[in-house]
Amino acid sequence: MTQATNTVRFVLDGVIVEAQGERRTTTVLDYLREQLHRTGTKEGCAEGDCGACVVLVGELNAAGTGVDYLPVNSCLQLLPTLDGKSVKTVESLRRADGSLHPVQEAMVACHGSQCGFCTPGIVMSLTGLVQTVKAPTRSQVNDALSGNLCRCTGYKPIIDATLKACAAPAAELKIDDQADLALLHEIRRPTEPTYSLDGDIVVQPVVRTRKGNEFVSPATVAEVADYLKKHPGATLLAGSTEIGLQVNKQFSRPDHIVYLGNVAELRQIQDNGGTWRIGAQVSLSAVEALVAKAYPDFAEVLRRFGSPPIRSTATLAGNIANGSPIGDTMPCLLALGATLLLRRGDATRTVSLEKFYTGQKKTVLQPGEFIEAIHLPKPKAGGFFRAHKISKRFDQDISATCCAMHYQLKDGKFSDVRLAYNGLAPSPCRAPALEAVINGRAPDAVSAAQLDQAIAASFTARDGLRATWIYRALVARNLVLQFVEESLPVKEAVQ
Repeated sequence: MTQATNTVRFVLDGVIVEAQGERRTTTVLDYLREQLHRTGTKEGCAEGDCGACVVLVGELNAAGTGVDYLPVNSCLQLLPTLDGKSVKTVESLRRADGSLHPVQEAMVACHGSQCGFCTPGIVMSLTGLVQTVKAPTRSQVNDALSGNLCRCTGYKPIIDATLKACAAPAAELKIDDQADLALLHEIRRPTEPTYSLDGDIVVQPVVRTRKGNEFVSPATVAEVADYLKKHPGATLLAGSTEIGLQVNKQFSRPDHIVYLGNVAELRQIQDNGGTWRIGAQVSLSAVEALVAKAYPDFAEVLRRFGSPPIRSTATLAGNIANGSPIGDTMPCLLALGATLLLRRGDATRTVSLEKFYTGQKKTVLQPGEFIEAIHLPKPKAGGFFRAHKISKRFDQDISATCCAMHYQLKDGKFSDVRLAYNGLAPSPCRAPALEAVINGRAPDAVSAAQLDQAIAASFTARDGLRATWIYRALVARNLVLQFVEESLPVKEAVQ
């Protein structure tokens, strides 16, 4: 991709599509429907909740021998993010002989479609699932469908259809993308930065307007840092689950957009002994897999974060930088003592997450500075971690509050307690007054009255859209009591 072409190139069913003259904020959904007439992809909510717009976005695997697919909400993804990638829509599943994909055939056989509006998105979510999980359990199917709303079927025939489809041979379940491989190699984005004759980094735009507004897709962290130093007001784009919402609902048109999706360094997770270094472009799905064994409660909080298409694109760094008072990941990270690696130009600094927020959606980030990585401590001997999210719905809902607690037990008493919440203050935060109530006490010595007093002294009572203060305060106390009770030794059953 060069400035001269000013073209977004992606592969669609064995053909290179060249999108020219499109806005930098054109969504994938709009381009598919309005320009390519792929009308099987529907617009329902335009905010990533209903799943009617789900498509699969593919990239070459590490070996360059195949394509890895992710389900995405095309209503939120910006068209220039497709540069160098491939797309599969529901129309892509039709075989050369006109036959349907096994998931489609099973949906017909099991009467999994009624009005049909949601069906293409459901089919794409399930097709994406069977690309990586050949024999999913009913629970895995439910999780895969958590981002697809259907008002007709009650979901049972859809789930039955998925299980029926999985009886097909693996070769039939796999998407036919052999014609795409050579083309993906052809349009693959560069992995090295471009330099001027003077040795300065030149970040080539994918899309640039006559006014100088542009969408850039750098390949290295150095390019990101250089561009932000020159354009400190630029918008960083990672998973697009927040920016896409602003584009659709607020008609936001950022002048300069820096897409991080092609920066290999930011997509890596490194094991540094006592910590994991999680790059700023690592998705929530990848973090969920990382912490599944080490911190099961954290993984469960992440499983309830949005839906698979959201988690496959949304990033941990993006959730932190967004700074929502009810951000789901921050209480867990605060309780675990996470730190952030911040970068501006060539300079870096490390800031603990509890020092990162200065107010509601306000942070210590300086102009041109960005989160390069998150350092998450690994479990240590004697440490315990608990977390739980409270919301009106189990799936795909925003927190009323989420509480996380990390502690040790020494001689039967709590020590080194780190307790954190969202939803109780203008930003996610620790609760030192509650920690003081718990530290040094045996589990059965922690009282509800003491916790209530600490909550009242720590937070300003305020009602919100998700819950009243009375409810939030009660839940905040009860979650701690639950964690405390879980720390008690299991008593032997009476014979």
